[in-house]
Amino acid sequence: MLVGVASVTSAFFASGTVLLLVVNEKIYSYNYLTNVWSKPAGISSPVSHISGDSCCFNNQFCTELSNSLFAYFRGGQLPWTPIYFSDNGGFSFQHLARERVDRFNGTLGGIFYFHSMSQVGVLEVIKDLGMFHYLEHPLNNSAGIPFEYKEPLDVIIKTGHRGFLILWSQLSLLVSPNAGQIIDTVQLWKGRKRLTSDICTNGITIHSIASNMYELALLTEERNLYYGSQGYLGTSLVQLSKMSLQTEDTSISFTDTGMLEILTVVADPQFPSFDFQKCVVNVQTVLMNPSFDIEECNVELLESSMINQMFTIDMNSKLDLSALMIPRPGKTPIPLVMVSNPHSLGFEAHIIEFGNTFDGNYKYKLEIELQQQHHWGIADTNFTASIKRNAISSVTVDIADKTIACVDLKPLSTLISVGCDQTKKILVQNKISACSMGILNPVELQGNYTYTIEKEAYYPINHNAGARDDLLVYYQYKDLGCPRLVYYDKPWKPVVEVWKNGILEEIMNAEYVITEVNGIVTYSYSLTAATANCRSQPQNWSTFQTNLGNVDQMSIWNRENYVSCHEDNKDNPLLWPEAEYQILGGRTDNRVIFGQRNGIYTFLLSVVDPYYSYCSLDTMFSVYVYGALPMAMFPPVLSITLLVMTALLSTWLAYAIPKELNTERGQRFKNSCSWLFQSCWGACSCDWVSGGLQRRLRSRRVSDQPSRTPSGQRDQTDRLSEASKHTGASMKDL
Repeated sequence: MLVGVASVTSAFFASGTVLLLVVNEKIYSYNYLTNVWSKPAGISSPVSHISGDSCCFNNQFCTELSNSLFAYFRGGQLPWTPIYFSDNGGFSFQHLARERVDRFNGTLGGIFYFHSMSQVGVLEVIKDLGMFHYLEHPLNNSAGIPFEYKEPLDVIIKTGHRGFLILWSQLSLLVSPNAGQIIDTVQLWKGRKRLTSDICTNGITIHSIASNMYELALLTEERNLYYGSQGYLGTSLVQLSKMSLQTEDTSISFTDTGMLEILTVVADPQFPSFDFQKCVVNVQTVLMNPSFDIEECNVELLESSMINQMFTIDMNSKLDLSALMIPRPGKTPIPLVMVSNPHSLGFEAHIIEFGNTFDGNYKYKLEIELQQQHHWGIADTNFTASIKRNAISSVTVDIADKTIACVDLKPLSTLISVGCDQTKKILVQNKISACSMGILNPVELQGNYTYTIEKEAYYPINHNAGARDDLLVYYQYKDLGCPRLVYYDKPWKPVVEVWKNGILEEIMNAEYVITEVNGIVTYSYSLTAATANCRSQPQNWSTFQTNLGNVDQMSIWNRENYVSCHEDNKDNPLLWPEAEYQILGGRTDNRVIFGQRNGIYTFLLSVVDPYYSYCSLDTMFSVYVYGALPMAMFPPVLSITLLVMTALLSTWLAYAIPKELNTERGQRFKNSCSWLFQSCWGACSCDWVSGGLQRRLRSRRVSDQPSRTPSGQRDQTDRLSEASKHTGASMKDL
């Protein structure tokens, strides 16, 4: 990693403890906590500069902003010069697609993330004129005002995401209050008189620049020190003093509002090290010197609780802010409210009297109502940013005619994220549960409770074949609680609650989908594509599973890829109107119908409405279905039909048979039945059957009754019986 004679052309403090340096047209990263040097991957051509915009709030949203960087070679010919971007804080880079800058044909003056407007800005230079272009809607077809660009300018994105830029070289100084859309010069004042509208016409040579959110300071080669403030209506400087130090080894920086530090390197003659001479300038004290003849500040107090905070406005949400202003007696300052990204964030402001101070001075309250520009309905549609795209914007409250003496009265500013509100979550209402009705025991549910899903009732997730065995499922009571109680044959729809910071905000009416996480398929929907009034073929789970294969079922259908069927779609016409409509909520009253199966269902609910929230809202809940009788062996319609036909036939026979028997045909039928009966009886009365029957009867009689017949008479009777067998005479005849 030796570079010989090092030439550093750009440096950037990335997130964490990493410093990125461009040394001899190559990027190196230095971790100043672990003292480790490395080279980021992905860069294969020379670069000269790194650009980024750090966010200082401690949340995930700001981390993503700070990790977004560009690396490029300033002066390269567009669109062929390589441009690299990083989304991980500079650990690796990727090529920016040439198609994004294909419409430019000048040289590259720089490419930047302008988070204040949620834009990527490209500085194009053509024939000594510079111009900012933007890559995102609605500014992708417009450009900023052209300005003079005779030598390479360094571009400083001021902290705070307010849209303030400083473009400078040794002989030029330009500023922008709105990320390059308007470029302005810097005015030079002396006392209450403006000397020039462009300080660079005074023949100064800039040595170094210091800036914070709203302040600006210059140190020139002529050893002059200038101080001023940068605002939306203009930037003004005054000369503070002439320094006696050598500017060659001197730098300036702000340590706090109105506190300017001058640092000079002093060589040690005894050791190969350096000391530093530090001088701190209290600008407010200096400007109070009567020799400056500066008009006193016209405001006594400007305060608000919104300072140094970050707020979030989700879709269909509003935000109310306020500020307190106390003017100096006899003064009538003009309050100014500005947003850096009016394409995404709109506002209304009102000022009212808010009582008096102890000395009788008036107090004023400034009330600000913020909402997405799309929902105000005031701006032209070509001016409004896409509602599907999240954005950020700053809100600044300042005094329009504030004097330069108001050093300590800094503007009130805050950052607004038009995006996902991380404090928002959804829950499915559970007023009637299987536990409260005594069907399930919550104690048992918490003790590794299991239930079985029959193989006929589910379809294995991420498998193409049907289920071969029953599925044993452990109930996750910690995440699901007690299941909601639902009757099996009653159309049902979950009631979805929206909670914010632990407070119930509303009952959600956005479009959402559900899927059974274990693959149970014994439920359907009450509407079809036709009855839901679809104008194109609606999406369903089968479509996504077919297109995406074995991708996790919980993530394949969301607000990013949802397409409403209530809009015309040439690529997806309505071909199957009888297909199930599987979207719940929204403009339809679609409901779930459970089949003839009792048991627990575990659902994942995902909000797919792209116009409800920037968040990916989802939740898991369980349902216990009851009341389903066992499945009949025959279809109920067939059983009822047979029963009715049997009853009708029996009634008819009870009436028709007696009537028919009194007729001649009935008599013939009776004679036939009698003959048939006698024939059957004769066939059954064969010798061995009748003899055996008589023997059984005789033996029973003998065994059951005492013998009273004399032996001689008994012998005679036996002989007569034997004779009757041959003659056919009965005992009664004899």
